[in-house]
Amino acid sequence: MKNKVLKSLKVLLVEDEENLARLLKSAIGDQFHSFTIAVDGEDGKDLFTKINPDIIITDITMPKLNGLDMAREIKEINPDIPIIILSAFSDKEKLFDAIDVGVTKYFLKPFDPDELLEYIEGIALKLDKKMLELIDGYVFNRTTSALYKDEKFIPLSKNEIKFISLLIKYKDTILDDKTIKLTLWEEEVSDERVRTFIRRMRAKTSKELIVNVKGLGYQVNFK
Repeated sequence: MKNKVLKSLKVLLVEDEENLARLLKSAIGDQFHSFTIAVDGEDGKDLFTKINPDIIITDITMPKLNGLDMAREIKEINPDIPIIILSAFSDKEKLFDAIDVGVTKYFLKPFDPDELLEYIEGIALKLDKKMLELIDGYVFNRTTSALYKDEKFIPLSKNEIKFISLLIKYKDTILDDKTIKLTLWEEEVSDERVRTFIRRMRAKTSKELIVNVKGLGYQVNFK
């Protein structure tokens, strides 16, 4: 299960030492859905807003914006994101600053990349907000917008992905035809086209996964 979770995670590494950044990406990058490198704190902030990573690994001393200040600003936007500090500084002041910011872990340079990966594996299940377990062995990966049945990939069209994503986003709501039409199609479509689309989607997946609430609309069935 851990490996599946790691493969769903997006990692942002903020490190101005090019050799170390390359080494880390080479050593552990393939374990994740994506492993993006930022060269300083400002670049890190920009990439954070663009890629919405699940975890951040950052150096402290960098040009333009240091890692602790960047972490502080990011934590104001997303207080729950895990941030791991990599630093050559072992003095108490830096450590206390990191604790104050709310970093998850502090690694002293030099360190073993395998230790970093082992730590991430240890918190992987807590990090996982992307793999959603649905009924009857179905799992939806919100990072890749992929649907699986008993770990087998179910190919979906662009509109089918939009539809299942919409059902999951509003899981506590019964979605009516009007909402589905506005989300899935730019042009005006008939009720019959919507019904045909959903009928085919349920045939591709299952009637237990996508429930027709008679006279009201549709819901997705979670485990």
